[in-house]
Amino acid sequence: MSIHIDHLDFSYGKRQILHDVCIDIPDATLVNVLGPNGVGKSTLFRCILGLNSTYTGTVSINGKDLRHLSIKERAREISYIPQSHAPVYDYEVLDVVLMSTGTDLGMLRTPGPRHRRRAYEALERIGIAHLAERNYTQISGGEQQLVLVARALAQDAKTIIMDEPTSALDYGNTVRVLSCVKQLAREGLSIVQSTHQPDQAFLYSDKTLVLHQGRVHAFGTPKDVITNELVSTIYNVNVEVNSLYGDKVRVCVPVQEIA
Repeated sequence: MSIHIDHLDFSYGKRQILHDVCIDIPDATLVNVLGPNGVGKSTLFRCILGLNSTYTGTVSINGKDLRHLSIKERAREISYIPQSHAPVYDYEVLDVVLMSTGTDLGMLRTPGPRHRRRAYEALERIGIAHLAERNYTQISGGEQQLVLVARALAQDAKTIIMDEPTSALDYGNTVRVLSCVKQLAREGLSIVQSTHQPDQAFLYSDKTLVLHQGRVHAFGTPKDVITNELVSTIYNVNVEVNSLYGDKVRVCVPVQEIA
């Protein structure tokens, strides 16, 4: 089991954000997390990553209680791709990826040839090795996001958390990033990513987790979870869920736009 969360509660001061969250996410699974702004998606991710440490309940990664792991041990189990990334220096792409390979290095040690090889192999796996010597700030937003995926791979963790990875991307780069992420799950990684697009969950995810008012509202396959009623409840908008291509894919259509 990749991620096991049992009776998780979290509060900012007196304001409780997460209420009794219980989920199990198996290996080799892509999970999309749906829910409106402010519902607790990023807070849940920060708890899973150990960045919010004052939660109650249990978070286990690959059978290991998060509370019992050091920062380095945690980095060996789980990697993180943030919603946005603003580099301070104009590193080459290979160096950006190389930064994640130090989980097996001691204090004040620098990455060696095998670390550089691991970084380059991660770029090859994502299909962007041709960008290795380009400056990170001089490539497109979609290419930058793929570089961050490669960096997470080079970290060599089996679980990846992604906070709205396509929120600032155009349509083409969105498809490229999500297709890449879906393939990585097929290859055995467990990936949890948040999105505001139910259609993305239908097309790419194995499971959908829906958060509403800080609680698990639903968890299961997208076809079982995402219904007209659910979208209306969590987003306060009326939609019709329609099936295409012999039910190989489904889409949400706002009713008021076709009435």
